[in-house]
Amino acid sequence: MTAFIDTLLYILLGVVFIVLAAGIYSLFRGGEFGRTWSNRLMRMRVLFQFIAVLVIVAGFWLKQQFG
Repeated sequence: MTAFIDTLLYILLGVVFIVLAAGIYSLFRGGEFGRTWSNRLMRMRVLFQFIAVLVIVAGFWLKQQFG
């Protein structure tokens, strides 16, 4: 079970990095694309970071409960 949590965490960290990079790109590109996407992508980043923190907490809890 902890291997699943570890794999899920690495996937989430990758997703957070990709969304962060896309958000920074849209911020620097500017124009209509920047206005449309930069805020949306940064909100998605915060959501994925929240999910990653929940997975980390669940992983610590599982390791404490089941060794």
